[in-house]
Amino acid sequence: MKKYAHFLLPVMALTMISTACNNTSSAERENPLLAEWNTPYGIPPFGEIEVEDYMPAFEAAMQIHKEEIEAIVSNPAEPTFENTVLALDNAGAKLNDVANTFFLISAADTNEKMQKVEMEVSPLLAAHSDAIMMNTELFQRVKKVYLGRKKAGLDAMQLRLTEQTYKEFERNGANLSSEQQAELAEINRQLSEATVQYAQNLLAANAEYELVLDSKQLGGLPLSVQNAARDAAKEAGHNGKYLFTLSSPSIIPFLTYSKERELREEIYTAYINRCNGGKWDNTEVIRDIVSLRARRAQLLGHKSHAHYVLDDVMAKTPEAVYALLDELWEPALSAAKEELEDMKMLSKRDKVKDDFAAWDWWFYAERLRKQRYNLDEQALRPYFSLDNVRQGIFGLSNRLYGITFSPVSVEGYNDECSTYKVEDADGTLLGVVIFDFFPRAGKSGGAWCGEFVSMSMKDGKRVTPVVTVVCNFSRPTGSTPSLLTIDETETFFHEFGHALHNLFAEVPYKGLAGVERDFVELPSQIMENWAMEPAMLKTYAIHHQTGAVIPDHLITRIERSGKFNQGFMTTELIAASLSDLDIHTLTSVDEEFDVNAFEQKALTEKRGLISQIAPRYRYPYFSHIFDGGYSSGYYSYIWAEVLDKDAYQAFVESGDLFDRATAARFRTLLAAGGTKDGMELYRNFRGAEPSREPLMISRGFISENSDNK
Repeated sequence: MKKYAHFLLPVMALTMISTACNNTSSAERENPLLAEWNTPYGIPPFGEIEVEDYMPAFEAAMQIHKEEIEAIVSNPAEPTFENTVLALDNAGAKLNDVANTFFLISAADTNEKMQKVEMEVSPLLAAHSDAIMMNTELFQRVKKVYLGRKKAGLDAMQLRLTEQTYKEFERNGANLSSEQQAELAEINRQLSEATVQYAQNLLAANAEYELVLDSKQLGGLPLSVQNAARDAAKEAGHNGKYLFTLSSPSIIPFLTYSKERELREEIYTAYINRCNGGKWDNTEVIRDIVSLRARRAQLLGHKSHAHYVLDDVMAKTPEAVYALLDELWEPALSAAKEELEDMKMLSKRDKVKDDFAAWDWWFYAERLRKQRYNLDEQALRPYFSLDNVRQGIFGLSNRLYGITFSPVSVEGYNDECSTYKVEDADGTLLGVVIFDFFPRAGKSGGAWCGEFVSMSMKDGKRVTPVVTVVCNFSRPTGSTPSLLTIDETETFFHEFGHALHNLFAEVPYKGLAGVERDFVELPSQIMENWAMEPAMLKTYAIHHQTGAVIPDHLITRIERSGKFNQGFMTTELIAASLSDLDIHTLTSVDEEFDVNAFEQKALTEKRGLISQIAPRYRYPYFSHIFDGGYSSGYYSYIWAEVLDKDAYQAFVESGDLFDRATAARFRTLLAAGGTKDGMELYRNFRGAEPSREPLMISRGFISENSDNK
């Protein structure tokens, strides 16, 4: 998940906070966020930054940005590309630095003080953005350049930036009346507050839940899982006990291996009911967010929030997204039902009294995998130490693109961070990557890639990006290193694909850096295709104790089990994608709107989702769509999988999965950013429209020799 992008979105903002201005510690020294970052590789000065620095830095950076905008507006010269569009593109650099630093750290290493700043500054940033997007004089200058663009002698990139800039103003209310703009600004302010509240409720709910067990309640759990739970309990002050939480490295192994069915039910129920009532309730917050988004979309001339969002991406319409999701729903659900029947047979042998339930799925899926493929994931994990997987990813990147990685000693925002410089084949510095791998208090769940510093051009020179890859992998225990599951391994490959996308960027203007939301997962998901390839496994899947390369019989079992449980995994993914689209195609919601009843009706009653499968995310903890930038866009993962599976075929067809020529053409796509539409970039790489057949084959819904398309 790429959770954070360029900060200046239509929900950011302006005003001052009086309490922050009186901070004496910040006044006694130069604010490190505002000073020139004379740091190695241009990374933020993490060691010098105090929480109290953020609000004064935001205030000062917004004022600088405001003055830059005023200079453009007050320029007496006729509007041109250089004095208007380019000047606007160059404005706000310091504010971007401050915002990127704050929000990325807030996601990965927050505390009560950081949360207070986030709640205060988010509506200010929203108002600041609105003040720019709704600045009539500024828009008129942009519009004049836009209308005269065909006769102005602009090159292709200048023309693209002009058109994208004008479109951004239109999409953010520049053509509305003053009364409508005032209403839009108020909606954006309320939305900024609501999304922050949603995220903070979820973080608190995750941190609050603890399942504390004694040694008699650990039946079925592998020793590595027990050791991790013992270490977590000790850190939390439960000496002699075993602690399980709602973080993925904790709950998934518990659901997979615990023989204690009642405890599986307890932790699973806690997981799917997070923020659904109680102290950290998100249901009312969701109702507010959905209502505000619908009203904003209609103000801007769109039927619903989904129509508004999709108009600016590859899919274009909700109907196009529903067509893809509906095409996959029936085969996925049918496969899931077959998987369920197979697992029910195992549960009956165990003489389980009650019906097969959702909290049984992981447990019996693992049992069935062992039985059917003689594949035990715990036996695989010693071959997937975190260090080996990282070196495997570095090795793959070198084979494909010729780039190299070297550790560098720099201070991170947390002591657990590690940093590597990345150099191109000719020794040129591409950028640096900061890794942050393990869960801790104050860290959001999931995995993502972000940029503290984005690639840009300054005085004709390339500013190298500072990229971060954040995960929540299983921690080392004692003398045992962090050992990853196959899913965690693929997650690492995925997020590193995002990192490569950022590192390879060669875009002349900041306004052309971003790609369509349903294109952004292609660079990440294509990397997953290599993770379990036999030729790739031989390079990095090495037993952390013996040094033995993973044997052929285990590789064969991994290959044979590749389509195992795909019905379940696809169904929960599509269910979440449908949930997202369904709620965001609503044109209004009233105070009686019940998010749980809506989900039940949309997925179970209308589409037949079985009770043993919940959508991958339920609304109260669906962070992607309510505070992570993926509203009306969660389908992007499956949409981009059509692209990535088809794109990977280019390497297959070359006869060499590491073919440098094919990789060079793909790198051209990665480097281009938003300089062209995503589908045009894809066709330039592949030479044709993407086929859905490779996706259907990879998911096991059609055979490789099928005539189905």
